[in-house]
Amino acid sequence: MKGGKHLVVVLWLVTIVSALAVVYSTQRSRELTAQLMQAQKARDELRYEQERLLLEKSAWSAYSRIERVAREELKMRVPSPAERVLVPAEHN
Repeated sequence: MKGGKHLVVVLWLVTIVSALAVVYSTQRSRELTAQLMQAQKARDELRYEQERLLLEKSAWSAYSRIERVAREELKMRVPSPAERVLVPAEHN
């Protein structure tokens, strides 16, 4: 009977350890899932920011905008035919 008590105690301890391991792994899984969700949210925000910056870059470098800035802010204009000078290409 003495050996049976030891077996019961050992099995009881193994069951407790197993239950604690399940609790730990469940808690760790929840923590990692929360971290994953935060990382995915940050990724989505960065993608949105990248798309916004690409659109802004396109707007700033659009030919029509460059032409408008040259005309309005820099007071530039297209030269008349009389003002155009052709420079011959140099041949080495």
